[in-house]
Amino acid sequence: MTASAQSPLHAATVPTSLGLALVALSARGVRALLLGDDGDALRSELLAQLPPDSVQFVPPESDPRFSATAAAIERGAAGDLELDVEGTEFQRRVWDALRAIPVGGTRSYSEIAEVIGAPRSVRAVARACGANRHAVLIPCHRVLRRDGGISGYRWSVARKRALLDRERATPAGPSPSAQGDASSQGDMSS
Repeated sequence: MTASAQSPLHAATVPTSLGLALVALSARGVRALLLGDDGDALRSELLAQLPPDSVQFVPPESDPRFSATAAAIERGAAGDLELDVEGTEFQRRVWDALRAIPVGGTRSYSEIAEVIGAPRSVRAVARACGANRHAVLIPCHRVLRRDGGISGYRWSVARKRALLDRERATPAGPSPSAQGDASSQGDMSS
């Protein structure tokens, strides 16, 4: 069944401390969370990724999950938000590994490749991070270069830096979106 044959996604733009967030919701959960500064550009980006007839733009007040998603952005974790994730098996393995990184922690692309059992797939891990449609909720911003440097981020390097700075200021502890070892704060040596 195609996305357009299912119930339409409801999408709305909500303001956050990181700029605007375009949230797309299905009956199952958050299908996409895109960040930017221009609502029209975000809507165009979403419509380029999904069949246009599958998206209905609605006021953010129409569903409490819009404000819950904005709150999750501020927390830096999905918490109990349901995600409607679409991707290949490889992408899902990468995204599951990202959700296991605790708030305040980081990992290198090579560490994620090791965790998912594909140590030679570092570039594929980076591509999976780039394909992630769930900004902050699937925390690809927590993945750094092997030397600890900040590399590209789909929603801007400045946002990635702001997210990392904010999360480093958060008391250490497991991410509410997944279980993780808070004592492992991202050894960049691999």
